[in-house]
Amino acid sequence: MTTKEMEPHLFLIFGALGDLARRKLLPALFHLSTKGELGDGYFIVGIDVDENLDDKGFRSRARQMLADAGLLLNDKASQWCDQRLHYHCIGQGSRTDYGKLAGKLDALERECGLPGNRVLYLALPSDIVPNAVAGLGEAGLNQSSGWTRLVLEKPFGWDLASAQELNGEVHRYFDESQIYRTDHFLGKETVQNLLVFRFANTFFEHLWNRDHIESIQITVAESLGIEKRAAYYERAGALRDMVQNHLTQLLALVAMEAPSAFEAGAIRNEKIKVLHRIAPINPADVVLGQYVGGKIDGQGMVGYREEPGVSPNSSTETFAALKIDIPNRRWKGVPFYLRTGKCMALRCTQIVVTFHCAPASIFHPFEETCGVRPNVLVITLQPDEGFDLYFQVKNPGQPFTMTTQPLHFRYAGTFGALPDAYKTIILDVILGDQTLFVCDNEVETAWRLYDGLLKGNIPVHPYPAGSWGPAEMNRLFDGWMNRGA
Repeated sequence: MTTKEMEPHLFLIFGALGDLARRKLLPALFHLSTKGELGDGYFIVGIDVDENLDDKGFRSRARQMLADAGLLLNDKASQWCDQRLHYHCIGQGSRTDYGKLAGKLDALERECGLPGNRVLYLALPSDIVPNAVAGLGEAGLNQSSGWTRLVLEKPFGWDLASAQELNGEVHRYFDESQIYRTDHFLGKETVQNLLVFRFANTFFEHLWNRDHIESIQITVAESLGIEKRAAYYERAGALRDMVQNHLTQLLALVAMEAPSAFEAGAIRNEKIKVLHRIAPINPADVVLGQYVGGKIDGQGMVGYREEPGVSPNSSTETFAALKIDIPNRRWKGVPFYLRTGKCMALRCTQIVVTFHCAPASIFHPFEETCGVRPNVLVITLQPDEGFDLYFQVKNPGQPFTMTTQPLHFRYAGTFGALPDAYKTIILDVILGDQTLFVCDNEVETAWRLYDGLLKGNIPVHPYPAGSWGPAEMNRLFDGWMNRGA
């Protein structure tokens, strides 16, 4: 979101042989380089524990990673790997090991004529992040002759206490201005466009309040299961994995007041304000579920407890639906519904805004043939990204009847394919723009909302794979599943 120029830098990937680097980071960096968006003065250092790997071996691995990501391997890709990529083994992650890394970085910067600007991207399992942060800090890698920026992936803690502890550990060595906590949902063009949609279009912002809106639904549905991530998911569950971060971030963008300026601090402040105004969540307004066997697109799916690595007695939730109230001047009385789940009927991320019907209808003589329906705005964030505004029109002829028709907008039809979120995230880190990243206060405020639910004893209901969740949800939300997704 910034207009700064790209500065020469080192881009360090801790966990360079892992899944995130393979699927997202290296392909995104290569894409950006082919468009010239990284400038010319950058180098990438992959850091991992394989002591048998050197620069040459890592470059060979990187070429395979690019191929696995569906990129055409050619001379340009091979040349990029040979010219831009380096490797360093971090060993056991001791203070001595991090000291050796510091020496290598200093030597590489002298050799390449770099000013000491560094991105430290921790693409690591969450349980080893604190040790990595301490290792960087004790070795003096929290500072350099240029700028240093630390990137942390979610989950940022497992509850409020652990998030506060992790914030404290990170702040021992890094200033908040150096820290970039990523939520890749915020890097999506469609999510960023929520700010434009709301605050650049007075028609919608004028209606964006309790006087005109009946309810707002936010859905992040996945048609896949846990994909061999049982070790992580058994510990996390849907509340930690999706609700506390992705859905809460979308909620904040939808419900926040207009920021004083289009810059990181102002936007963060308004997001935090609206999160602080959320009323304590009643456990009776929460439905949790776990998928059992079923079918998706005609293909049989096993239940969660039959997934490899999952306990046969697991009570981990793979689905969560919540009703949230924000009793401020704008939103008092408007229910916000959050919903997410694995193995659902289809993959989609949507925000559905249902407006009030007209307070008095002139069409009551025709109610038997044409009931008036509310206007509905559907914002689709993925896939088939775009907007649909549903409104009423008269059917031609007699008898007098009405039908609901949509106004459509699709990003692909106007702009073509949208960039991957990680390209946006990487560019913003290098440019020093924190607008799309989550600050310490925001993280802790979000955890505080759900901490009681995580410690509670909310029942987990079964739902068939390929459905929209457990039937128990309908008693709370009274047909909301029939709108939007």
